[in-house]
Amino acid sequence: MKIDNPFESGHIKNYILLYVSVVVIMILFFIATTLFNDVEEVDKKVFDVNVSKAPGEKKPMKNIDEVDVKRFKLMDKAY
Repeated sequence: MKIDNPFESGHIKNYILLYVSVVVIMILFFIATTLFNDVEEVDKKVFDVNVSKAPGEKKPMKNIDEVDVKRFKLMDKAY
């Protein structure tokens, strides 16, 4: 089976038309999405910076020695 050269056989027009049609469809979809996409403006949130005390104040950390050691139990046999 011999494959003909598309430049010599005249099929290059079909390839160019296919490429141009894909590009045109992409441009049309881009234009359609930009025209019909309504972007709503979002109000800027302003936070109160002058807060004297945070509502969820952190508790002081316990020392390592005070941590309950019996929370973890070691296995009887090591594998």
